[in-house]
Amino acid sequence: MPRVALIMGSDSDFPVLKSAVETLKQFGIEVEAHVISAHRTPKRAEEFALGAAGNGIEVIIAAAGKAAHLAGVLAAHTALPVIGVPIKSSAMDGLDSLLSTVQMPDGVPVATVAINGARNAALLAVQMLSLRYDDLYKKLLEYKEEMAVAVERKDAALQEEVAGI
Repeated sequence: MPRVALIMGSDSDFPVLKSAVETLKQFGIEVEAHVISAHRTPKRAEEFALGAAGNGIEVIIAAAGKAAHLAGVLAAHTALPVIGVPIKSSAMDGLDSLLSTVQMPDGVPVATVAINGARNAALLAVQMLSLRYDDLYKKLLEYKEEMAVAVERKDAALQEEVAGI
């Protein structure tokens, strides 16, 4: 069974990340979640990243706000794919988190999703894992088809409403 680690800089980030857990579990992916701070527990962040692959983790999703260095710190210590989720903060509406996550130096890539984009981070992890797990690829195709059907239903409902005006 594929495993994804969900690492957050603070437990206050979990309400945003809950949708990532739900999405990963929807696809049958095992989720391991931890609070690890890039600044307050840097040794723990390093140890986690160094041991992640050996512990069966295949993708890391890292979420942090403000000086959001967590994804970069983890990426510096592993060859696993790391997906950063910038968390909206009060200071700059999350722009500080976004820039801290996306502006990585050459050689230390972090895939970055939108501010508070936990569901997309999970879906990106599923897409990465689908390269190895054929069943995930099939589930992704079904998921996308379900989204398309939902949009078509909404369009049909809109057409009826407009016709009735």
